[in-house]
Amino acid sequence: MRRFTSVLCIIPKNFEKIEKRKGKSKNTHYYNRLSREEFDSFTPKVLGIGDISAEGSFVQCLVAFFDLEGFSDFSLQPESHLVIPEFLSRYLEWLFATLRKEFTETSNKTHVDIWGGLPFFAKFMGDGIMLLWDTSNIIGKGGIHNTIHTLSVVTKAYESEFLKTIRKQISKPPKHLRCGIARGQAVSVGGGLDYVGPCINIASRLQKLSTLSFVVSRRGVDIFEESDLGKILMVVKTSIRSIGEEELVYVLKNEFEGLPSEQKKFFEVV
Repeated sequence: MRRFTSVLCIIPKNFEKIEKRKGKSKNTHYYNRLSREEFDSFTPKVLGIGDISAEGSFVQCLVAFFDLEGFSDFSLQPESHLVIPEFLSRYLEWLFATLRKEFTETSNKTHVDIWGGLPFFAKFMGDGIMLLWDTSNIIGKGGIHNTIHTLSVVTKAYESEFLKTIRKQISKPPKHLRCGIARGQAVSVGGGLDYVGPCINIASRLQKLSTLSFVVSRRGVDIFEESDLGKILMVVKTSIRSIGEEELVYVLKNEFEGLPSEQKKFFEVV
C-alpha cells in the first residue's frame, strides 16, 4: 500500500459585490453574493478527506514530521508572494529526491531495492511534511533502524547540501530542517485520505522540542548503543506538552552536548 496525498481545501470565491439598504435606514450595507450552488457546496467535502463517516482502519505506523525552522520569519520578507512558491517548489523537489536517493540500496532499469521502505502516506501542511510508514512492510527491527537512520541523513543534508544551492537563488532561506519521529497506531479517516492518532501528535511535538533538529520517541524503538544508530543517538527524559511529563526520547549526541545550559535543564540524561 502506497499513497501520497495532501488535504484539499477549495472554498468558493466567485463573489459578486452588492450593496443594500434595509428598511428606512439610510446606511448602506455591503455583501458578497454567491450562487446557491456555490454556497451549498461549502460542506466538509471541501476538506478532501472523503467520506468522514466511513469506518476507520488501524495501521501500525512510523511517523516522521519534517518542519522548516524559521519559515514564518522567512515568509515575512518583502515580495514574499514571489519568493515562497519558488522556495517551496525547490525544497519539495529536493526533499523527495533525497528521500528516494537515501532509501535506495541498489537499483537498475526495472526495480529498486530499498532500505526499510518508502512511506505510504504524505501530507503537506504549509511548511511541514508528515510521512507515514506501515511498519508491517518494514523488515524487522533493522528495517525500522535503517528508516530512522536514513531520515537523520536527510535532515542533516538540508544544511550540508540544499542550503548551499538555494542561497544562490533565494534570500534568507530557513536555516534548519527539523524532524520528529514516533511509532504507534494510527486510524484512517475518509477511507485512507487522512490519518489521526497519538503517534502523529507525538511526532509533531518532537520536531518542536528545544532547538534540536532530530528527535525520536523511545516508544517501540530499541536502539543498541553499539549499533551505528546508537553511536549518534542518546536517550534523555523530558516533558512534552500534552503528551507526558517524563517522556524518553532519542536525540543526536553532538546536538545535545552543544545545547546551552538554559535548554539542557529541561532534559535529564538517563
